[in-house]
Amino acid sequence: MPRILRIFTVLSLPILTLLLGWQLGGTYERKQLEDATQTLNEIYSGESGSATVISDPEEEVDISLLWGVWRLLLKHYIAPDELQTTPLLFGAVEGMVRAVGDPYTVFMTPSQNVDFRQALEGKLQGIGAELTFKDGLIVVVNPLKGSPAAAAGILPEDIITEVDGTDIAGENLNQVVQRIRGKKGTTVRIKVVREGSFDPIEFSIVRADINIPSVESELKKTGSGTVGYIALNQFGDSSVDEVKEALVSFEKESIEGVILDLRFNGGGYLEGAVELASLFLRQGKVVSVERRDGEPEHHYVYGRPTHPDVPLVVMINQGSASASEIVAGALQDHKRATIIGMTSFGKGTVQEVIDLPGGSSLRVTTARWLTPSGKNLGKEGVHPDIVVDRTTADYENERDPQLQAALEWLLDKQDVTKGRR
Repeated sequence: MPRILRIFTVLSLPILTLLLGWQLGGTYERKQLEDATQTLNEIYSGESGSATVISDPEEEVDISLLWGVWRLLLKHYIAPDELQTTPLLFGAVEGMVRAVGDPYTVFMTPSQNVDFRQALEGKLQGIGAELTFKDGLIVVVNPLKGSPAAAAGILPEDIITEVDGTDIAGENLNQVVQRIRGKKGTTVRIKVVREGSFDPIEFSIVRADINIPSVESELKKTGSGTVGYIALNQFGDSSVDEVKEALVSFEKESIEGVILDLRFNGGGYLEGAVELASLFLRQGKVVSVERRDGEPEHHYVYGRPTHPDVPLVVMINQGSASASEIVAGALQDHKRATIIGMTSFGKGTVQEVIDLPGGSSLRVTTARWLTPSGKNLGKEGVHPDIVVDRTTADYENERDPQLQAALEWLLDKQDVTKGRR
């Protein structure tokens, strides 16, 4: 079975469905249905021994339940022509993986697998909004800059309740994403609930090509000095090289420091996080990966820092997760950067992608990661050194108090260092 060996830490949520293991008995239809109900009740009540840990499922698990239910559907379902083999098979596998209970261990159908890889490459068609599953709700993390969602007025923390007139209560993240995505030029209607608004708000948004810029950079010039600003939106294949290019371009100016904006960065490749932290650290550990067996695997800086002394601020918020938390946590533990913003998401596990026949894949949690000081950020997240929120009203009025706080901290620090106060 081919495997993708690169480890990544991208935010995601599981796909719904359920697979149970049991045995059908009896000869008559009524007896079959009665036995099915009884066995299901036993499983749900814990009387079937279903909690037993197994080592080889092919030898130890009787999956006649699956075949029995499949046959019952073929025999009794009102529309047998709608019972397609591939969707039923995918549904069974999705349910088995979901039953593990880990929100980051996910089976992806071929179409979902393509969407996932395109998202990592920054190639999508849709409205351009990052979503997450929070407290049973589908919540907007961030409308991407220049996207149809941003132009329409979608804001962070908006709660999606309807898509094209369909109530999405009870649907998982993947299901809602599939409803929203579509070919460019088509329209999708989205209804949201927003804090401070009494009535739901409905948007009609025309889908478009969504090209997610991995890195955006600029010089922030003020009356007190100039600061280099780098927004890292995701950890893609070329992200760190783009950050390096931005840092080199800043050298043409006399800057007071650098702001690394990791807000709404949901993660990416682990090696990218280590490489990014290595730009700013001369030595030391970046992260430890703790697997099910053996000693933790420690990842250290590469020893070739390009900017080990530049004054540095890292901005994070509730949408900063995984690889971005690794970077922020490492720079904070080594006292190399000041962290400004809000506590990060707190996704402290590592996934690997295993390609399956037919274009599907399994994304499976294989480890958890710890910061250099040993903190399990899956439980805590990264806590900022300086707490600054950005409210819905700030977004609506295009105010960014977190960025302003970062600029002020860097410029004030340099004023003190250079004796200007």
